[in-house]
Amino acid sequence: MSFIQQLAKLSRETLKLRLYSTTPTQVEAAIVGEQGNLDHLLALLSPAAEAYIEPMAQRAAALTRRRFGYNIGLYLPLYLSNLCANECDYCGFTMSNKLKRKVLSAEELAAEMAVIKPQGFDSILLVSGEHETKVGLDYFSSVLPQVKAQFSHVAMEVQPLSTKAYDALVARGLDAVMLYQETYDPTTYQKHHLRGNKRDYGYRLASPERIAQAGVDKIGLGVLLGLDDWRMDALLMGHHLDYLERRFWRSRYSISLPRLRPCVGGITPKVQLSDRGLVQLICAFRLFNEQLEISLSTRETPKLRDNLLGLGITQMSAGSRTDPGGYVNPDAQLDQFEISDERSAAEVVKVLRQRGFTPVWKDWEANWIGAS
Repeated sequence: MSFIQQLAKLSRETLKLRLYSTTPTQVEAAIVGEQGNLDHLLALLSPAAEAYIEPMAQRAAALTRRRFGYNIGLYLPLYLSNLCANECDYCGFTMSNKLKRKVLSAEELAAEMAVIKPQGFDSILLVSGEHETKVGLDYFSSVLPQVKAQFSHVAMEVQPLSTKAYDALVARGLDAVMLYQETYDPTTYQKHHLRGNKRDYGYRLASPERIAQAGVDKIGLGVLLGLDDWRMDALLMGHHLDYLERRFWRSRYSISLPRLRPCVGGITPKVQLSDRGLVQLICAFRLFNEQLEISLSTRETPKLRDNLLGLGITQMSAGSRTDPGGYVNPDAQLDQFEISDERSAAEVVKVLRQRGFTPVWKDWEANWIGAS
């Protein structure tokens, strides 16, 4: 059974009723209960759990230290292109926005990497707008070996591809794929995706299965918090994660919890997620899954990012630019969204060490995962 079929069997109305009628007793049981229990995740995401943030945070911190120690992995997004054939009303790259479009050439990509590499990064996330013809498999196949020659770990956050395409990219050195559903509510999804291939909710929803079938080592899930009810979106993401881990257990998994940020032509969040709510989300997923990697981007403010470090975060970006060519030319103003934490990598590393954490630039080798 595919996840689409499994999701169709779930009663969203029943889940929402249970979510918003959770009792304190159920929350208390979930905090100390076994991991991997979707009923417990529901309780931990409920409004009733807001009164239990402190005990949730204490257990989340203990579980994170037990599994990950005080290590925080550092990565950097490298934007390849802002060309996009989709109309998404929450994104600065949406096709109707009047901005200068750019696709990095091999020479421009080399120049970006020359700026990034001396900062210490050895983990890169390649990002692009979704444009099948000009920024598709052929382009990715050409740039991936170039990037892999400089960085040990290369992830991609691009449009959904076929299993065959992911196979080809794995052969060229791809280590991880981040592909976010944005929202698990199909009605809300259609409302915000107006034109382009991204309108196909089902194809995007099935993408992590194709990624796993291609043998990608790590798969990242995420929702854009604010498009819809964040509690329900997070819960359904938990169901998705549970499905993938049970069926495709050879892959590792991560989640990202980005809040809707301002961008050119952007929208106002339907549901505001407070800082306290973000803490609840992080703690809930850590209590649900001790092995799960949880990433925190520069969308959040420096103060909040620093304060979230001990609760469950295992990966974070630093010194990010969200535009193609932005490391060489930081004033290009081709950004996908506004960044809140503009500190350099060196400044973030200093804070990590001051707080007792170990910044990790590299913690893998190809032969550890059976690659040739």
